Amino acid sequence: MESTYRLQLRPGFGFAEAADIAEYLAELGVGAVYTSPVLTPTPGSTHGYDVVDPTRANPELGGEAGRAAMVARLRALGLDLVVDIVPNHMAVEVPSANQWWWDVLAHGPSSRFAGHFDIASFPVLVPVLGSDDEVSQLTVDGDRLRYHDHEFPIAPGTGEGTAQEVHERQHYRLVDWRRASKELNYRRFFDITTLAGVRVEVPEVFEDTHREVLRWIADGDVQGLRVDHPDGLADPGGYAERLAERAGCWIVVEKILEPGESLPASWPVAGTTGYDALREVCGVFVDPAAEKAVNAIAADLGVPTDYGSVVDECRRLITDTSLAAEVTRIARLLSDVDIERASRVVAEVMAAFPVYRSYQPEDDEHWLAAVEAVRGTHPDLADAVDTLDRQVRADPRGELATRLQQTSGMVVAKGTEDTAFYRYTRFVALNEVGGDPGRFGVGLDEFHAAQASREATHPRAMTTLSTHDTKRSEDVRARLAVLAEIPDEFAEVVRRWTERRGLPEPTLNLLAWQTLVGAWPITADRLADYLTKASREAKVRTSWTDGDEEFDAAVAAWPHQVLGDPGLLAEVRAFAARITPPGWSNALGQKLLQLAGPGIPDVYQGTELWDLSLVDPDNRRPVDFTERRDLLDKLAAGWPPPVDETGAAKLHVVRTVLRLRRERPELFTGYRPVGAEGPADQHVVAFERSGLIAVATRFPARLTDWGGTRLALPVGSWVDQLTGRASDGDLAETLADYPVALLLRGE
Repeated sequence: MESTYRLQLRPGFGFAEAADIAEYLAELGVGAVYTSPVLTPTPGSTHGYDVVDPTRANPELGGEAGRAAMVARLRALGLDLVVDIVPNHMAVEVPSANQWWWDVLAHGPSSRFAGHFDIASFPVLVPVLGSDDEVSQLTVDGDRLRYHDHEFPIAPGTGEGTAQEVHERQHYRLVDWRRASKELNYRRFFDITTLAGVRVEVPEVFEDTHREVLRWIADGDVQGLRVDHPDGLADPGGYAERLAERAGCWIVVEKILEPGESLPASWPVAGTTGYDALREVCGVFVDPAAEKAVNAIAADLGVPTDYGSVVDECRRLITDTSLAAEVTRIARLLSDVDIERASRVVAEVMAAFPVYRSYQPEDDEHWLAAVEAVRGTHPDLADAVDTLDRQVRADPRGELATRLQQTSGMVVAKGTEDTAFYRYTRFVALNEVGGDPGRFGVGLDEFHAAQASREATHPRAMTTLSTHDTKRSEDVRARLAVLAEIPDEFAEVVRRWTERRGLPEPTLNLLAWQTLVGAWPITADRLADYLTKASREAKVRTSWTDGDEEFDAAVAAWPHQVLGDPGLLAEVRAFAARITPPGWSNALGQKLLQLAGPGIPDVYQGTELWDLSLVDPDNRRPVDFTERRDLLDKLAAGWPPPVDETGAAKLHVVRTVLRLRRERPELFTGYRPVGAEGPADQHVVAFERSGLIAVATRFPARLTDWGGTRLALPVGSWVDQLTGRASDGDLAETLADYPVALLLRGE
């Protein structure tokens, strides 16, 4: 496969609907359909990551018959299939839907499936009650214990007496949901108690959870796998080796790499799912020279500009609250240190990790960096740090080392992506999964070095610009990047707008104005839903578990007030119009660099046209494929689309590159930067593959004209595949119609 197209399957858009658009995707040039998880999830799931039965295809998507019919359609059109799998956890929100979990609750340690889940002790705490006193509301209904709409099994021979007496005899305890953060005794996915950790490092568990997917691969139905959240596994490297050996297909892992971090060399996978590429491709369109001005705006509005301090604060918030149970469980494994100091040192080390997790014994570098950081900042913990370090390195595959590494990824992700990214709002185009908001943009040399490295080490890794997990879509980020070119203009309007209708919390206020212009036009309801989520994730004035009704109401009302203010609305509309055309230029540039660059590019559903989506669930809205089919037909007939609000120009870029990748894959090998000469040389980024050159415009809002700037083209005749026009390197002519070009060497 030379490219993938991500589809978010859900009830109402299942296997049959995917088969219906397969011809469109083939005509677009896609190499493989890449689906969200298709094994059976919690009934009604809109995303599929909450699997309850890994042994059968999701009946709400069409079941096994629907899956087989979709595969037949894809095969007929020459399309591969890549599926998303979730080895780290299973859903337990509806116990009766998950027969393995139901059996564990019914039979406790004697259940055949007790070892499938990462349970520390019995009885298992099930945090569903409004308060512990509500145990009085339990009722017995045959062989089930009920609490409102929740039902749980009653162990054989334990059903006599009152509901409360029956409850005390079970292998589980229903408790106040608030106790989960400090007392939960099973591993979960991050802080989500309804997703219980699975022990795929156990051979029997691996077989039970992967048997059906491996059958699909063996039958030729599936050609690739995307592995969700490998950092949550006890032994990610061992898992990758086992999966690669059994599957023998293209495998990418959802591994978040910090800038400068590499995927462990021993993992037999094609690479990551591409957040590292996202940071590089999006960052090269952000002008680093604007950082000082952007910091001044943020500071003036009361928004912090020291990213490291915000991250430290947020990670410690997570270790002390939502993941306190995990910290305590690890601390109990530390010998010769009292539990209070052990908990503190464990929390500090996990918060200090420079990456999501280490992979011992293969990688000691990041573990040692975290340990040294704590030694330097907390000398009072020196003896406890030494003890922890000694015990971890003495047994790098033991339970203490394993749980520390599993949990550090949770701390980093929850503290950084899901907290700091919503607090550190000085310039939110940079606040993306896999990114580093503290680094303002990506320079040309860094960009080219990263692409050359990918081509040399992981040429078949996935690359992406938008996913179901991105905080905002690629086109929102592309438009927001324009603000770095006109920081003074943005500072003027945001100060004026804040005086008129600012939100009462500074970091949310600055986030809100950036979101409004970045996603414009946006409805008040969509913006209200987004800001409600953002404010709760930030955990400054409100949160999911400890809300502030007055503040929450103000946040929900704000979009309606802004859009209902005619004078302010006119200003917002005018400013959005100012940054939209250069935002289109950035968006086309990003897309071209991603699609033509090293790796296997993924196109997230719908993003072949302009897409101004925000974080989930906003980015899972239905896609209008009829509109896309109609525009694709016009392009096939030879229509040269303008760069306008339809987004047809982006579809033209996507179609052109994907079809070329499929028809002439030999062009997309190698990597060499292509420089420019002239007064506007910093406004272009270009590279050559093998007889193919991608050219994109940088910093379009500040670009007046190309003024004799030329690309240093290699010898030969070059023709732009987007326009059919020959190019001798003169950028004024090459980029006369579009801000991007794809030059192919003539025979």
